[in-house]
Amino acid sequence: MIVYGIKTCGTVQKALAALTEAGKAPVLRDVRAEPLSPEEIAEFEAAFGEKLVNRASMTWRKLSDDERAQPVAALIAAYPTLMKRPVIRGNGLTLGWTKDTQAAQLGG
Repeated sequence: MIVYGIKTCGTVQKALAALTEAGKAPVLRDVRAEPLSPEEIAEFEAAFGEKLVNRASMTWRKLSDDERAQPVAALIAAYPTLMKRPVIRGNGLTLGWTKDTQAAQLGG
């Protein structure tokens, strides 16, 4: 099980703790330290579309209108912290840490 995010993100930390407690042995892939490959970005974009970009983030707020107009793949490649977190590859591929995601990944 791989959790894609950044180690300082509170939501990622909650997901890791819950998954570990459930005996899932998640591995964190810090996308800031180890950016996503073009293939991974394409896979995530195909799965989640525009939802992959976190438009509530500080990074998004600092972008110019021209930067914001870039395609999803270009945005995530240039600004890895713009990715909504976490993306979890375990029981399928999920985005965020909602009740539905928790149920899918924790088996509840």
